[in-house]
Amino acid sequence: MILNKTKEEIKKDYLKRLTFTFAEDIDQASLDHKYFALGKLIKDYLTEKWSETNKTYRTHKVKQTYYFSMEFLIGRLLETNLINLGIRDVCEEALKELGIDFNEIVSYEEDAGLGNGGLGRLAACFIDSMASLSLPAHGNGIRFKHGLFKQKIKNGYQVEQLDDWLKKDFVWEIKRADKSVDVRFGGHVYLKEENGKLIPIYENPEIIRAVPYDVPVPGYQTNNVNTLRLWSADMPEQDIDLSTLQRGEYLRYLEQRYAVEEISQVLYPDDTSFEGKRLRLKQEYFFTSAGIQSIIRGFLKLGEPITEIHNYVAIHINDTHPAVAVAEFMRILLDDYDLDWDTAWRITIKTMAYTNHTIMAEALEKWNVDLFQRLIPRVYMIIEEINRRFCKDVAERYYNDWNKINNMSIIQDNNIKMANLAIVGSHSINGVAWLHTEILKNRELKDFYEMYPERFNNKTNGITYRRWLIKANRPLTNLFTELYGGNEEWAKDVTSMTKLLDYKDDKKILARLGKIKMDKKMELAKFIKDEYNIEIDPKSIFDVQVKRLHAYKRQLLNLFHIMYLYNELKENPKLDIVPRTFFFGAKAAPGYSLAKQIIKLINTVAAKVNNDKSINGKIKVIFLENYGVSLAEKVIPAGDVSEQISTASKEASGTGNMKFMMNGAITLATLDGANVEIDQAVGRENIVVFGLTSQEVMHYNAFGGYNMRDVYDNDPRLQKIIEQITTGYYGVDSSEFSMILDDLFNKNDEFFVFKDFDAYVKAQEKIDKLYRDQEKWQKMCLVNIANSGIFSSDNTIRKYADEIWNIKACEVPTVK
Repeated sequence: MILNKTKEEIKKDYLKRLTFTFAEDIDQASLDHKYFALGKLIKDYLTEKWSETNKTYRTHKVKQTYYFSMEFLIGRLLETNLINLGIRDVCEEALKELGIDFNEIVSYEEDAGLGNGGLGRLAACFIDSMASLSLPAHGNGIRFKHGLFKQKIKNGYQVEQLDDWLKKDFVWEIKRADKSVDVRFGGHVYLKEENGKLIPIYENPEIIRAVPYDVPVPGYQTNNVNTLRLWSADMPEQDIDLSTLQRGEYLRYLEQRYAVEEISQVLYPDDTSFEGKRLRLKQEYFFTSAGIQSIIRGFLKLGEPITEIHNYVAIHINDTHPAVAVAEFMRILLDDYDLDWDTAWRITIKTMAYTNHTIMAEALEKWNVDLFQRLIPRVYMIIEEINRRFCKDVAERYYNDWNKINNMSIIQDNNIKMANLAIVGSHSINGVAWLHTEILKNRELKDFYEMYPERFNNKTNGITYRRWLIKANRPLTNLFTELYGGNEEWAKDVTSMTKLLDYKDDKKILARLGKIKMDKKMELAKFIKDEYNIEIDPKSIFDVQVKRLHAYKRQLLNLFHIMYLYNELKENPKLDIVPRTFFFGAKAAPGYSLAKQIIKLINTVAAKVNNDKSINGKIKVIFLENYGVSLAEKVIPAGDVSEQISTASKEASGTGNMKFMMNGAITLATLDGANVEIDQAVGRENIVVFGLTSQEVMHYNAFGGYNMRDVYDNDPRLQKIIEQITTGYYGVDSSEFSMILDDLFNKNDEFFVFKDFDAYVKAQEKIDKLYRDQEKWQKMCLVNIANSGIFSSDNTIRKYADEIWNIKACEVPTVK
């Protein structure tokens, strides 16, 4: 969206908005009021185009996509919205003339607590690309009152604190109470025959009111403003008898209200308990049912028959959390619109599409039948019937092959397999990187691929450069604009970033890239000093691993190399290495004890290393507390080395690898996920690859042949590292790390940390050698930046639109 506003117009509008909102002038306004006045003003600018966008889509009766995701990790929106409006710089100038620090205002905004990791950040990138490509496509999720948690590190331990991100009003949302819908849970449901048809009868269901809050999603240099709809749980409207409350029923009323509102209280409640599992299932059905009801209500206003809905609506299931959409859509078509089963099923398949994000079995959701049946009884009936018909089809096609039937069945061993439901009920199933999709087709989902080969496809993940380049790294953005003769048209299609390759032998440009990186490293070093009171050397290699803490992501492998390097320095303080600063940023799920122990070990090692003067500051270890989007915007542009070291075959894609690549970091990687495609894009000479291949890992997993003792007993470096953990060398009793030791020794090094250790050490030595030749290093950085445009989420979303959703761009005209 391009907004033609002058500096004087913005100043005038801002002062007016401040007065109208808070009845005060700028001299009396607090930082809070200054921020909210600006946010409300920018929302005012967006709202007219937002309304025009919805009108345009309705008038042209275009097919629209609805992207269902449990998470939307959108971060802060103020600066991003200004960039997309095309007024970021002029707004900064206007505020400066009013005596307001733009960066202070931007930093005051809270990160929205609507996501956790890569899944949510991908969804946020995708909705940004949808709007920027003028595609009629929107997000559908939950308005969580509290995020996952705010991470604090106390004495090396992760402590989870309430992420009360809504304590400040969310300036971007608009409450749409008039568009609320009701969602039913529990009770008793039975089928009654009426006029030759079976009608579901609901007895004593719990009714939850789903209230939508809409957030505008403006496109970059386009007039389109799409919608992120977030649902909040509330009690249905009812008359309250005050006399009853006065007779002692008030506490019961409050308990009932809390039980309702807890649905949208916290992202990913701990599901290690029955109540936690119940709440999580309730969340998933709540936002899925509410979203589908809202979509159908909007569709019917077009005046088209319900049997044509698939020609106007596409619903995308992002991972298995919204997979219940298949059965819920069927329920509505059957029960509310009286369609026969075959017609409803045909429409459902044509409407639904599913993205698989994992090959980790524990991450493919399964729900206990008893829990599911009690909580969503009518939906369970429909899943049973879907499964009965599907298993019948499998049996007929494969001549009663019971191994296939058991493997593919949606309901098995008293569990409902949500991935199987999504596959059976969707016309498209996509993986998120070439390797990931091949593993799905040839191993994890092989039976489904053989039955439905036409449904499977790959859509490699992508990132929005508007946040990860234009917003996060303005100096690098300015360099591109200069190279294009001051023309910003390159930013509309970042595949044109390959023009940078023309300068790979230009020493001035290489030096410029080096200075941009150094300036970003100095900014991060200042932040680390201010936040943690730790001095780090900007001239050291900034080696970064920032991602969710999980054993397969192998933060432990990274740490073991640090411990090895520390041991080498203790033996020889004059060891010739390029100084190195290692950064970790990761949250561990509250119930994931192994991951919490790894965080404790990282911080334990950091405390000793960072305070050991004998090594002359040659290595430092920084754990970045409460890592999230805004912190990532500081860290990623400063990174020299991007650690993407998951056990090969375990990571579906990764997007952090793409963000670092776009900002000129060198990827240190296993050939896993999208690392394979980065390797192909930049050439093996511009990436550092090590470790087992996915084929080797899968062979070991299938047939055995790996004994961790064969490695450990013959590697004194590993023996010393483990001995130091078990003897308390780092000042902490070994019992604190019992799960780590158990995972390595009693589970035969499940993720091949020992097996890949030697190759990883050699890869790190290669990094050291490469970095010493700064001209060569900068050339490698340049090649990575130049080739990163292919990983733009715009490219990915174009493929979703063309090959899965069958939607077309619908540009909103400029109103003069």
